[in-house]
Amino acid sequence: MTTKVRSKTKEVVPPAPPLALNDALLAAMPHPLVGVDAKGMIIYANPPAEQFLDMSASMLKRQSLPGMLPFGSPVLALMEQVRDHSVTVSEYGIEIATPRLSPRAVDVHLSPIADVNGGVLIMFQERSIAQKMDRQMTQRHATRSVTSMAAILAHEIKNPLAGIRGAAQLIEQNAGEGDRVLTRLICEETDRIRKLVDRMEVFTDRRPLDRKPVNIHEVLDHVKHLAKSGFAREVTFVESYDPSLPDVMGEKDRLIQVLLNLVKNATDAVAGRPDGEIVMQTAYRPGVHLTVGGTRDRLALPLEVSIRDNGAGVPADMLSSMFEPFVTSKPKGQGLGLAIVAKIISDHGGTIECESEPKRTVFRVRLPMHR
Repeated sequence: MTTKVRSKTKEVVPPAPPLALNDALLAAMPHPLVGVDAKGMIIYANPPAEQFLDMSASMLKRQSLPGMLPFGSPVLALMEQVRDHSVTVSEYGIEIATPRLSPRAVDVHLSPIADVNGGVLIMFQERSIAQKMDRQMTQRHATRSVTSMAAILAHEIKNPLAGIRGAAQLIEQNAGEGDRVLTRLICEETDRIRKLVDRMEVFTDRRPLDRKPVNIHEVLDHVKHLAKSGFAREVTFVESYDPSLPDVMGEKDRLIQVLLNLVKNATDAVAGRPDGEIVMQTAYRPGVHLTVGGTRDRLALPLEVSIRDNGAGVPADMLSSMFEPFVTSKPKGQGLGLAIVAKIISDHGGTIECESEPKRTVFRVRLPMHR
């Protein structure tokens, strides 16, 4: 009798499709990546590209990149160069804009896609990233400097001011009517200086924040209600919120102070415009981290709150210093509002930045979330 022996073969698990792995790797890249075919139609866009081009991947795949870019854009010539010579090319400091993208300086890197005839992969790298980080460090240094200065002002100026005001009041008791005008002027001016010093004392407050989970949308709704009830009655507000946003880890009253200040500035910017509009937006932006000074800790800042207006814009020469104290474009401004905003955001472990051009100024606040 013959016995049939069945050989046991080891089951082989097929490897993951290379395309799926490639997609995962490209999606993990921190810079915007866009793939186009021989006709320039977009065939791929990673999540940073969606954010960079302000359009979802499904919408981008219906677009032609040459159709989105302005006529004569250097990117188009670089794409042809890649196709003709099958080489990787890079260009630095190109200004790029689309109908939905304000002009910005970028570095562009283009490579041929081996499996797509005439395909090109394009990576955009914003040159402003390093500049933004420099601004963040400058803001923190400025905050520390003004803190020291405020402490000196509070100690060295407020006490003499009280003496000057008291002396003026004593003189006023025995002065004639003409001299009383001068003594009252002395009192008014010392009061004005004291109020300025009182505002500066905000910077000397080193007490830790009473941080709790805060629903940032409740804060924004409260700020909008205050604005519409007072200084922003004639302004149109647009809300673009991410309803799934987790809570912010912060102090509610301080966050109200920050956002109310930003909305007040936006209202001033659109004053007198019949189409004045303020857009309040929230979004979840993973991948933004801040290194905590003196440690190896990296704080995640995924929560983004932005206040956008269509006013005249911030003067270009002020953009790099607008969060420093005593910097203002308002005729009667003291230049402390944004400096205080920067300090409060810094105390929360967050960042604030501004992008501005005519009819589009955006203040972006990034904050840590409650875990």
